[in-house]
Amino acid sequence: MADALKVGIAGLGTVGASLVRIIQNRANELATTCGRAIEITAVTARDRTRDRGIDISGMTWFDTPEKLAAEADIDVFVELMGGAEGAAANSVRAALERGLHVVTANKALLAASGVELARIAEEKGALLNFEAAVAGGIPVIKALRESLTGNTVSRVYGIMNGTCNYILTRMEKEGLSFADCLKEAQRLGYAEADPAFDIEGNDTAHKLAILTTLAFGTEIAADEIYLEGITNISIEDIHAAADLGYRIKLLGVAQQTDSGIEQRVHPTMVPYDTVIAQVDGVTNAVAIESDILGELLMVGPGAGGNATASAVLGDIADIAKSQPGAQRVPVLGTPAAALAPYKRAQMRSHEGGYFIRLAVADRAGVFASIAAHMAENAISLESIVQRAKPDGRDTPKTIILVTHATTEDSVRRAVDSIKTESYLVGEPQVIRIERPKAF
Repeated sequence: MADALKVGIAGLGTVGASLVRIIQNRANELATTCGRAIEITAVTARDRTRDRGIDISGMTWFDTPEKLAAEADIDVFVELMGGAEGAAANSVRAALERGLHVVTANKALLAASGVELARIAEEKGALLNFEAAVAGGIPVIKALRESLTGNTVSRVYGIMNGTCNYILTRMEKEGLSFADCLKEAQRLGYAEADPAFDIEGNDTAHKLAILTTLAFGTEIAADEIYLEGITNISIEDIHAAADLGYRIKLLGVAQQTDSGIEQRVHPTMVPYDTVIAQVDGVTNAVAIESDILGELLMVGPGAGGNATASAVLGDIADIAKSQPGAQRVPVLGTPAAALAPYKRAQMRSHEGGYFIRLAVADRAGVFASIAAHMAENAISLESIVQRAKPDGRDTPKTIILVTHATTEDSVRRAVDSIKTESYLVGEPQVIRIERPKAF
């Protein structure tokens, strides 16, 4: 049997501790499967004295991740700290410059510096694996980087943030407000004390940027993503969607168009009878549409210690099985030097249409005015529904519009013109409608 694969781990939080526990408990099975033992020989974390329920007594402790990456006698550096800069970025660069293989779950780092890190890894002949960075335990990275070789991908999209999916699910099923669901998500550990990164869509955007590069062979362009979070989704929106036969999900969508690549993250209405609409709670789902395979949908746990540790361990096992000097799979599917510049798509027709909710004063001529604003922007309406509130004539009424296929620009212009009307009460709500091909 080959020499043991020596692993150093930076970060012993929930994922890091789970990873240590799994490797220690399944050492014999891993050695048999991988053809060599996997041994954790070095670790680092913020607090050396903390009881994590794992035995690290036989491992060399380093005071900083940078020291571990630069000095430890290891074959693989595993980064589980998070953050786009600082210790995580510095230690990963240092490890790659040494020619060490790297495994990371850090989507923020990859979204910010993935092309640079891929270039270093390829120059040094090192592997940079990151399955756990997107959708937790779902093997979407391996699918795009290896399994779908030869396919031309046209679209990749999905539910990539468990916190948002949990909140939207609870709002629908239990009739709770966004604020109440967020508090519950924080109590259960699904949301951070400062949840902005999740609920404003940034987490999903980082993951989408990585998938976009793998799917389309372009440089990572996280700053080119149209971004909306879920903070403005109300119970009224949830109920209106249900009445129309939809559920609301936060989706990340990337697709190839004639004018470039379209990347967007936003709340989306999906038909109730589709599989992706039934993905509830903290579960994630990623769909890939390609010319040869057709449609592929992968569903599974998107977060949590064991799910993420499983993906990290899979990456380590791949390294253990790899042969020295063998041809490496490019880090981002395409060699870093051959990645095409990112070209953002022009605004185009959105095939699913739009849901628009307006609160308006109860007066004559409002319907006609709204219809005129839509017509002026060449927007065709599939339906228009008025809902009167039960408290009397002087309270605002709700008008719900569902459009046929139209452009984002046209919808925004129409809504902006309606905002100038004195009958409008509060801010309009605009949500895209997606009709997945097969899900």
